[in-house]
Amino acid sequence: MKATAGSERRRSRRYDIALPVEVRTPVAGGPARETRGETKDISARGLYFVIDQDLTPGSELEFTLVLPREITGESEVLVRAQGRVIRVIPQTDGGANRIGVAAMIEKYEMVRAEIPSP
Repeated sequence: MKATAGSERRRSRRYDIALPVEVRTPVAGGPARETRGETKDISARGLYFVIDQDLTPGSELEFTLVLPREITGESEVLVRAQGRVIRVIPQTDGGANRIGVAAMIEKYEMVRAEIPSP
């Protein structure tokens, strides 16, 4: 995990990290669409991830990911968040067409996993 550098105007440090992410987007009059993807970088205010489903800038989304012990230093931490799509970038990933999504985090909850008793 490393912080990205450069002449960016971000207020929060971003960390290059690949984690599985579950993304849910609301659908008017129906159940939310769900898809799985992978994060590319994360900060306290947002994240960038890649999925197969196209999203619209400005649309709301919910996502869930697990921060592993290697990152937290203790137990795994489940992160549930709500946010908004800022930018959508079509890309090719290993020959497959995928969508890169930059999202702003508006609200989140972190839940530390219970450590089983010996």
